[in-house]
Amino acid sequence: MPVYQTELGWVLETNTTAYAFGLNQAGLLVHRYWGARLPRHEDYPPATDAKGWASFNNAAQLTQEEYPGYEDMKFVDACIQVIFADGVRGTVLRYASFDLDEGALPELRIHLRDTAYPLQVTLHYRVHADYDLIERWATVANQGETPITIERIDSAQWHFPVAESYRLTHVTGRWLDEMHLRREVLQPGRKVLESRRLTTSHHHNPWFALDRGGSCEDAGAVWFGVLAWSGNWKLSADINDFGATRINVGVNDWDFAWRLNPGDTFSTPSSFGGYTEQGFGGASRLLHDFIRDTIIPHGHALHKVLYNSWEATTFNVDEASQAELAELAAEMGIELFVMDDGWFHGRDDDTAGLGDWWPDERKFPNGLKNLIGRVNGLGMDFGLWIEPEMVNPNSELYRAHPDWVIHFPTRTRTTGRDQLILNFARTDVQEYIIGQIDRLLSENNIVFIKWDMNRNVSEPGWSDAPGDPRELWVRYVQGLYHVWGTLRERHPEVIWQSCSGGGGRADLGILRLADQVWISDNTEPSARLAIQEGYTNIFPANTMEAWVTDMGPDYLPLAFRFHVSMCGSLGVGGHLVHWGTERRAEAARWIALYKELRPVVQYGDLYRLRSPQEHAYSAVQYMSKDRTEGVLFAFRTHLPPPANTPPLYLRGLDPDASYEIEGMLGARSGLAWMRTGLYLELKDFESTVRRIRRV
Repeated sequence: MPVYQTELGWVLETNTTAYAFGLNQAGLLVHRYWGARLPRHEDYPPATDAKGWASFNNAAQLTQEEYPGYEDMKFVDACIQVIFADGVRGTVLRYASFDLDEGALPELRIHLRDTAYPLQVTLHYRVHADYDLIERWATVANQGETPITIERIDSAQWHFPVAESYRLTHVTGRWLDEMHLRREVLQPGRKVLESRRLTTSHHHNPWFALDRGGSCEDAGAVWFGVLAWSGNWKLSADINDFGATRINVGVNDWDFAWRLNPGDTFSTPSSFGGYTEQGFGGASRLLHDFIRDTIIPHGHALHKVLYNSWEATTFNVDEASQAELAELAAEMGIELFVMDDGWFHGRDDDTAGLGDWWPDERKFPNGLKNLIGRVNGLGMDFGLWIEPEMVNPNSELYRAHPDWVIHFPTRTRTTGRDQLILNFARTDVQEYIIGQIDRLLSENNIVFIKWDMNRNVSEPGWSDAPGDPRELWVRYVQGLYHVWGTLRERHPEVIWQSCSGGGGRADLGILRLADQVWISDNTEPSARLAIQEGYTNIFPANTMEAWVTDMGPDYLPLAFRFHVSMCGSLGVGGHLVHWGTERRAEAARWIALYKELRPVVQYGDLYRLRSPQEHAYSAVQYMSKDRTEGVLFAFRTHLPPPANTPPLYLRGLDPDASYEIEGMLGARSGLAWMRTGLYLELKDFESTVRRIRRV
């Protein structure tokens, strides 16, 4: 049984790990253990009572509570802070009861109650045993007769074994430069990562990995976690002077409040936490399998090679220009043709049209059906770009409903890219967008949608909000999920892609709706290597849309460009008319090869052999789950002479089986390839792809 109770408390066990907590003598719910699974129930330590350190640091501050309220002399981040109707701000939670759902995904529910007010907090623990993951979230219920205002509510507080120091791994970046890995030793105090932008953001991601400083890509103990949320979030890592380390994660409490009326409940997004002794690579592969198997909507369907017309035509789209590109794409073996921005009413540039989601009558006098028919006749599916959360002031929608945007009535409405944000917290806005996009999908054979969002929030006002106006931050995301989820239910065959100027909205919340993420607007191949490495620390390759484009210096070979993009879900975005016959023929050969490799790339195990963020000579490897076949990609950017490329030590092979590596003489054991490695000679900005086959 993955979840069980003993006299010491509760234990949650996965395939190889365990998580334990219980009640101490003071009646507080206290963390007991998180790490490798132990042989016997009695092996897990008991819940202990902390001892105070003089009057300045009493036991309350030093106790490792699972979900601390706001009380006593704790001086740590509380997981929940509320204001009761009488103005009292303290939250004193004590254990009340528990119940257990022993279904396919066992779920333990711990019920806490405030000692003086009718407030119940339920802590949810769900076990994903095959992925060594624990899912946690909280639900708060107002069981009284007066409103309660929530000022802070976290999904979880994660505790780690007492150690001299921990190293935090996370990602940072900006637009065009996302997903850079950062590893830093935590010092006493608090390290905060967050988004205040209404989206997950390009700058940070709600993911962490923690180790004691000696772990690497292939080995060592790593604790890791994510938050499944697509709006404002906050992650705070806290290490105190007594060796205790904790991470709080949840909806950002900055500018946040929620009025909980009598009888109402509020649920936080889920946080997933895991532990592995297989290093950062092992943590990644657990997350990859979990996301592929349980999160993304279309499971293990292979993603098609697409062509996107944006860089070729920008806003100057019409049936003739798109048909010309489609014919060239089909000759190259493209399977999905996607028309980007510029197709809808009044859209000649980025100053007009957003919100008016019907085909522009000048560009497509007969609608989209003729173009879609021509694309389908070439053997390709058809896809479309949309940006439903945005509106241009120069649009029919804005002229009719200027009150539908996020704004303060007395302040200037700041535009970004000449657009404003529709208030998806409003039900009338939700229903309008559902109606517009539903009609578009119902009337046309569209099987792929790229959903974009090209600005962050300003003037976050909602003058006629039904509750506290600061609920906007959460209600907007809930509205987004409702709109997108409704469209998914009505059109289950459509593959959706999440884009927010690239990687501005990449998280497990949006991947319940979208199968892919456009991870960066930067498609320059050498820069893309680093972005892709950071992304794959969290997300699997099949969710990573990667285009071959004309961005970057001309000396970058087409082969190098394709090899970079073949590490994910391959797409093409260059101007095919300008490529010429010879270049398109070479592209066709790489596309054909990718189609042979993509089952391994998209659904195999990923091994990062050498980091492009650390080395000019980098490599990544994919292996099928049965370890019978794989593929190795190696890249060299600029290495000044004299330079010798080091050996590449393969991973994930069956040590007792024999393998052939394309281009290498003779078969060797899997153990030999992993221990002695192989040498590849590459020149500057040269790359190679080598198939791995068990013989």
